[in-house]
Parts: sequence; structure tokens; C-alpha cells
Amino acid sequence: ASPPTSCPPSPLWALPEELLLLICSYLDVQALGRLGQVCRRLRFLSSRDLLWRRIARGCLNSGFTQLGTDLAAGIPVKERVKVSQNWRHGRCRRETVLKWKCKQVAPFSSTFLMPWMELDGEYLYLSQAENIQAYRLCPDGTGLQRHPQAIFSGHQEDVCRFVLVNSHIVSGGGDGSIVLHKIHGSYSVKFSAHEQEVNCVDFQGGLVVSGSRDRTAKVWSLSVGRVGQCLHTVQTEDRVWSIAISPLLSSFVTGTACCGHTSPLRIWDIESGQLLTCLGTDFHRGAGVLDVFYETPSLLLSCGYDTYIRYWDIRTSTRKCVQEWEEPHDSALYCIRSDKNHMIASGSSYYGVVRLWDKRQTRCLQSFHLSSPTSSPVYCLRFSTTHLYAALASALHVLDFTAP
Repeated sequence: ASPPTSCPPSPLWALPEELLLLICSYLDVQALGRLGQVCRRLRFLSSRDLLWRRIARGCLNSGFTQLGTDLAAGIPVKERVKVSQNWRHGRCRRETVLKWKCKQVAPFSSTFLMPWMELDGEYLYLSQAENIQAYRLCPDGTGLQRHPQAIFSGHQEDVCRFVLVNSHIVSGGGDGSIVLHKIHGSYSVKFSAHEQEVNCVDFQGGLVVSGSRDRTAKVWSLSVGRVGQCLHTVQTEDRVWSIAISPLLSSFVTGTACCGHTSPLRIWDIESGQLLTCLGTDFHRGAGVLDVFYETPSLLLSCGYDTYIRYWDIRTSTRKCVQEWEEPHDSALYCIRSDKNHMIASGSSYYGVVRLWDKRQTRCLQSFHLSSPTSSPVYCLRFSTTHLYAALASALHVLDFTAP
């Protein structure tokens, strides 16, 4: 149905809609907002996604990648631009949505759980000890339902990390095993993978890559008839803390502890297991890489113990990153995530500090202390266009950026 027309007669309003949209495309955010207050027809016209798409691509976490792909289709672009301003200015409501106890491992000693999580539509998947639990998000996206909708088990020790891809969960555990679960069904497979704990896993295109404290990375098949078959074993000569498969499925990157003289960031051919290249030349001993994240096949983010976020473009150089940002309080960075455009979110090792970064700036944009006065690392964080979830040692926190 055509929108109501209440504008006074004018040759301008008589123009075809395509021409009006072209004229409006030259307006900025403020002008578009004022235009929408003139009349009902212009309010309708000025709210069209077509007009806001150009603006949204320059905003933080508006759901658009650098290449223009819309990762949040179905949500009005104008609304995303409004919420983006809250991300930029740090306006949000904070809430602790889950708490759990520290895990006792021996008399007079304790260790913290190291939770990991993934977001998938209406569900948040969270590892707690040896299980992975699926919680349904509340309609407003802030809270979680009190009890998990499903529990995925199979490890004898804590889940170290897991990934969620194509309705499958692949997890690595402290027992050295890898477990595959099909989310909608009872199918699961477990196989022994490493001699020590599996610190990290990734899963793409029917292949799993895993990294372990035993100083190896391995490539596994999950294709029919070959599930759990090891295709390659890579001797990394260092403990592997993080791993990721390239979006092209041709290679994978490992982040290691940097206890020797080799770069902690290395890229390997996924078909042969051969080393393709090392990233960087100026890492200090002990500057282990704790998290890696591919934005595109050639753009990669890394972070770790040396307190830096590094942005790599392997098309231009493998010796030096193209950008870097230093954690201002000299804290190790446990995890990073990107909107694949302008924003990076990082989790620090002290006092549950989550920081937001704009790649176009050199300094931290916003910071949030989630565990003061006690100290806990942010082990994992995930975000949508409206909410950020951060898993600490004993609690799950959420930041709601739709709040005024």
C-alpha cells in the first residue's frame, strides 16, 4: 500500500519516488532525521533502508562488512544507525545474567572455569565445566531463560573451546578429545585427538583443525565414512593456544605460546600440512597469541600476552602488521571479535575489562569494567548489533546498547 500523503502541494513532492530518493541520498544523519519530521510521506521516505545503508557502512557495528555485505538483514538500517551511536558513546545498560561457582580441584586450592561461548540466532551456547549448555535469549535480547534448553556432554574434563557451525558443535577438552554434536538430534561422535588438552578448535567445510598443549596442530576429517580420521599432524614445537581456518578453506593459522625463537603466528596449508608463512618478526619471548579472528581471507586479527591487538593484511606484508592497538593498562588480551568493518571488541586479563576500538582511531574508544573490585579475565566475548556478552571466571555479563 502507498504511504499516506499529507505534504502540501508542491512540484518537489510531485517528483517520482526514485528522484526523491536520489535527492535524499545526499543528506547526512541529522538532515535525514529532520526531513522525517516534516510530514508522514517524508517520514516514510526518509526511513528507507536504501538511504541509510551508505551511512550505516561508516558506523560502528551496524551489521555491514567492509565489502557491504549485510549481516543483520531484517533489522531496519535506520534503527541500527541509532544503536550504533550508543556503541560509539558507550551508552548501555549492564546486567549479570548468569553466575557459577569456582571449581575446586584439590584441597586448599581452586581454579576458575574458563568459559567459552557462541551466539546463534535466539540461543547462546556456553561451556561450563565439561558441558556445553544452550540458553534461549529473552525476546529483548538482554537476559537468558533460567534453565538451559539443551545440554551437550561427552568430555571427561572441562571444555576448553568449541565452535558452532552449520548446526554442529565441535569442542575440544582437557581430556585431549574432540567431540562432535549435531544440535538438532542425538548424533554425537567423540574421538581421542591429542596427548594433552585440546586448547582450541575450528571447523569449516567438513574439516576440523585442533591445537594442543602437546605442541601439535592436527587436521581432521568429518566427512561421511572418515569421521575422526587424522589427515595431518603439524609439529609446532610450541603450545598452541589459538587456531582458525581461512574463509577460503585453503589454510589455517596457529597462535602459539612464543616460548622459542619462532613467530607465534604461522599459516599452514590445510591440504598438505606444510608451513606457508610466518607473520611478524618482532615478537618478544612469552608473547603468546591467545586469540585469532579472520575477517576476510587476507585480513586477520590477533591478540595475546604482549597486550597488543594486531591487524594483518597478508596481501601486503607478512613481516609487519598494517595496524596495531595497545591495551592501555598493560593487560594481556584474552579474546577479540570484530564486526568485520570498523569495530573491534577485546577482553582483558584484569578486572573484566571489555574495550571497544574504532580501527580509524589509535586509542581505545570505550571501556567497561565488569568484575571490579575482584579481578577476572574476560575469557570470551560475542556481540550482536544490539548486545555484547562477556564470559568471566564466575559470571556472564551482558551490555544492552538499545538502552537510551
